Amino acid sequence: MFKLTFIFTLLSFATIAQIKYDQYFTSKTLRIDFYEIGNTTERKVVFELAKQEQFWAGSKINLIDTFNYGEYIYLVYDSTSSKLIYSKGYCTLFQEWKATAEAKNETRSFYETATMPFPIKTIKFEIQARNKNMEFETIFTKYINPKERFLNPENPKRYNWYYVQKNGDYSQKVDVVFIPDGYTKEEMKKFREDAKRFTGYLFNTTPFKENKNKFNVLAIEAISEESGTDFPGENIWKNTVVNSNFYTFNSDRYLTTSDIKSMRNIASLVPYDNIIVLVNSKTYGGGGIYNFFSVVSSDNMFSEYVNVHEFGHAFAGLGDEYYDSDVAVENYYSFEKEPWEPNISNLKNFATKWKDLIEKDIPVPTPATEKYFKKVGAFEGAGYSAKGLYRPAYDCTMKSVSVNNFCPVCKRAIQQMIDYYSK
Repeated sequence: MFKLTFIFTLLSFATIAQIKYDQYFTSKTLRIDFYEIGNTTERKVVFELAKQEQFWAGSKINLIDTFNYGEYIYLVYDSTSSKLIYSKGYCTLFQEWKATAEAKNETRSFYETATMPFPIKTIKFEIQARNKNMEFETIFTKYINPKERFLNPENPKRYNWYYVQKNGDYSQKVDVVFIPDGYTKEEMKKFREDAKRFTGYLFNTTPFKENKNKFNVLAIEAISEESGTDFPGENIWKNTVVNSNFYTFNSDRYLTTSDIKSMRNIASLVPYDNIIVLVNSKTYGGGGIYNFFSVVSSDNMFSEYVNVHEFGHAFAGLGDEYYDSDVAVENYYSFEKEPWEPNISNLKNFATKWKDLIEKDIPVPTPATEKYFKKVGAFEGAGYSAKGLYRPAYDCTMKSVSVNNFCPVCKRAIQQMIDYYSK
């Protein structure tokens, strides 16, 4: 049994004072790579390496996570004073895989990373994961000395990169980087055009378009040997720079990558907060993992929607509000403990969600009738379940294939995240 060491609540987050950056950190990034190994009932974290990267693009003001989002959180303590100096919630593919049928019978390993400002002195790095009660428990601890001779300072393979749009200093903006996958050297012109087009897609949507001046967008011209991506279910395999694939967890439209090391190495060439892997394919699909990455195919008729929907997952921690499509996971959400996603609730602790945005005359649960279609309420059906889970609006970009259609609750969550990064 892991020792329960840290239970986060919105109240405790709100009362944590932010840290003076220069007292503890330099202008670079520390990346810690590790494997998470396990199955439905168990997990283990195994350290792989610690690496220095050249830019810290995150806020130098907001260093302590204030959202309580994610299935995990990593915490960085000053080893001398034991003071918490950095934290960040996140999700992983491993956590999703744990909820699949395969995980009941198989054990697998997943490559994962954590990034943080590069420390001046030795730190204690700690990973915590939620248990069945949605409380955080420590699953890994390691001390990292920034002067350790085995800490890797080497730069990755160089690729050309550029700003698609630049609005200011990267420490005061949301920095989004496009990484191409399945674009050959001869297709770099197409990638540049696609990166520009997908930047436009993002800022076609509220509230991103109203906050365009708070974003920098970059693109890295990482070249693949072959064009396209893997379709394991169809025995199609391509040699690409970050090894993306459809059929993640045997879901034909779930497009991700498990080659996290290559993806992070390429991203480290630039100052970035969020990664979008742009896959050179016409097939419908994508994926988004909170504070990890989002992936989208470039040339499907629904690519604009997929890009914004998946970025909603990866950037703002939004949950899926649909409940009538096949997914690989089973019983992913608890019906007893309130989910952490800001736009999904089981009404067990509804006051912590969007209750404040519901008008007094709106019933909760809210009937799915035309009278309430444009109102904020609590509509049953969300999180892959038709019963017992609720969404804020009758329709939303997180529910259906619809562009520029985030509901007020999702808009608020996105706006809060933009403000957090851009300070």
